[in-house]
Parts: sequence; C-alpha cells; structure tokens
Amino acid sequence: MSRQPGPAEARLVRRTMVRVALQSALAVAVTVVLLIVVAVLAVLRSQHDDEDSLLAAAIARADDVSDPPAGAWLVISSDGKLQASPGLPRALPDRQELARVAAGGAAATGDYEVHGYEYRVRTEVHGNAVVQAALDLRTAHHERDRLLQALSFAGLAGLLLAALTGAWMGRRSVTPLVESLALQRRFVADAGHELRTPLTLLSTRAQLLRRKLRETEHESAVDGLVDDAGQLAAILDDLLLAADPREEIPRVPVELNALVGHAVAAAEPAASQQEVRLLFEPGAEIWLQGYEAGLRRAVNALLDNGIRHASGELRIDLARAGRSARLDFTDDGPGIDEAVLPNLFTRFASEPSPQGERRRYGLGLSLVSEIVARHAGTVSARNVAPTGARITIALPIQGR
Repeated sequence: MSRQPGPAEARLVRRTMVRVALQSALAVAVTVVLLIVVAVLAVLRSQHDDEDSLLAAAIARADDVSDPPAGAWLVISSDGKLQASPGLPRALPDRQELARVAAGGAAATGDYEVHGYEYRVRTEVHGNAVVQAALDLRTAHHERDRLLQALSFAGLAGLLLAALTGAWMGRRSVTPLVESLALQRRFVADAGHELRTPLTLLSTRAQLLRRKLRETEHESAVDGLVDDAGQLAAILDDLLLAADPREEIPRVPVELNALVGHAVAAAEPAASQQEVRLLFEPGAEIWLQGYEAGLRRAVNALLDNGIRHASGELRIDLARAGRSARLDFTDDGPGIDEAVLPNLFTRFASEPSPQGERRRYGLGLSLVSEIVARHAGTVSARNVAPTGARITIALPIQGR
C-alpha cells in the first residue's frame, strides 16, 4: 500500500521533475536548432539555385529590355549604347562589370545592396551584346523570414510540450522510487528502534554487572563489555544516519591512534581464536575531522578481514604521509588473486581458494570504501612479498 510522500520526498519529486523537464527541453532545443539550421540552409540553397536559373533564363531570352521577368530588370550594352528596363534600382547597372565582361571577362553573379534592399545581378555576353540581369530578393527574403517564424513557433511549442512531457514522465518514474526509498527509510528506522532497545538493556546490565564486580579480577572484562555495548550503539546510530541522505552527520575531532588502539584491543579475542597475532604500536597523535563511529566500523571491518585471511600475523601501521594519515593493514596470508583486485571493494567480491571454493569478501570492504569516501579519502589493496596482502587507507588530516 502506498503512502503520501512527506516533505522530503515531495522535494525530491519536484527536483526530479524539474531536472527531467529541463533535460528534455534541452534535448528538444538542440534538435530543433539543428533542424532549423538544416532547413534554412536547404531553403537558401534552393532559392539561390532558382534565382540563378531565373537570371540565366532572362539573359538567354533578352531580345530587348522591355519585357523582363517579374521582379527583374535587364540592361543591354551594345555598340556603346546602354538600354535598361524601366524602374531599374539606383546604383545599377554595374558599369564596371559590363565593361569587364565586354572586354572578354568571364560571366559573373553577385549580390548588391541598394538602400537596404538586396539584388542579385548576373552579367554575361549574349549574342553581340553584354546583358546584365538584376533580380529583387525581397520576395525570397520574405519567404525565408516566414519560414524562420514558423520554425521558431514550432520549436517553442515543441520545447513547451517536451518540458511538460518530461515533467510528467519524471513524476511517474520517480514516484515509485520515492515510495521505495521512504519504505526503506521506515524499515531502517523501525529496525534501529527495535535494536536500540535491547542494546540499551545490554549496556545497562553490563554497567550493573561492572558495579557488582568492581575491584575483582573480572572488572577489566566487564569494562570491555560495557565499551563494546557503547560502541555498538554508536555504530547503529551511524548506520541509521548514513542510511538517510536527508540527515547531515556532524563531524567531530577524532584521534586515530586511540581509535585504532581500542579497535585492536577489542579484536584480540577473535584473533586469538584464529591464532593470529595483532601487531600495532601507537605513535604520535593524529587528529582529523570525521565520523568516529564510521571510522571505527571501517577499522573493525579491516581487522576482521585481516584476521580471517592471515596465516599467523596481522600488522597495523599508522603514520602521517604529508597532509594525510596512512593506515596499513598487512597480513601474511596467501594474498589476493590479481583478477579480483580491481573489484575488491565491490559488494560480495570473491576469489577462488586453493580448494576450489570461492572466498568471498562480503560487504565489509565495500562499506570500508563508502566510509572512506565520506571522509574524502582513498582505499587501495595490493599484494606484498613474499606472501600476504596490504590494504591501505589514506585520510586527509584537517583541523587539529
């Protein structure tokens, strides 16, 4: 069952409608302009061919100047005498062209502008005389202007229709997506609410247990349980915020050495079960502005990946590299298949194991890539000699 979209979804629908409408209108505008250019060029070429044919025919039938075609004038120069049709525009005839052709020059056609009007004039030898025919281009220009007006009106109508159609199609296409995203956000919110309650109870019980076992040999283990519960709650909050693009997650100063140290300590039990040693030597403080819970998720995912693939040792190195913090996770395992490396941070990337099964990397590394991207950093992986693999995170150091 669908529901009415909220304010955020309504804004998304409107933005998508406007974007699709503008894109459709732009596509139609480019198409219309190209069609107008092609149509005008074709019309102009056709008009020029017709005008040249009319002038050539007028000269070929020019026995005298008294009966030129409509919109045309004739000038005949013979034996030093010049005859012209009545109403010949001023500045015509072109006596220099007449003299040039009479002297044996080639026939020529040119355009002349007289008092704001254009005329096409052709001069050539006809019999024993030199004939110059002039054609008024106003009729052709009027036809061209009417064509441009008609094409412009048609183009504007097409733009409007394309914009309306694009907006309608955009709304129809994005509404199901918005409803799906809203349903997804509701699911994430409901799941987060349901998970937060048992986490709160777990944290409360762990704190009560710590009070009862204070100053006993079990106090440190209970302290770790309380810290883990708090970190799990923080990670859940970060997941909920990351799942909702409407929320702006606040950045806070994060000290990486402390964060990595806590994560390594929390991963010691899992590493011991796998008989893997975790090697990490904290150095000078390295601060950056970021999302602490998200960075903790990324470090935990890389620790889990390294522990699962290491043969006996996982080394974690953190150091400054220029204006970035570089965090390396190097294991002594069998390394990564070269064919898998380009897609290692794609969801559910896998590679064949020596036993013929496919070793999957799941969601962990893809989530690491997304978290690092949120911090404007980079993540990469490569094999190292003699055996093993190294995953490197580079994060820009800002602020402190």
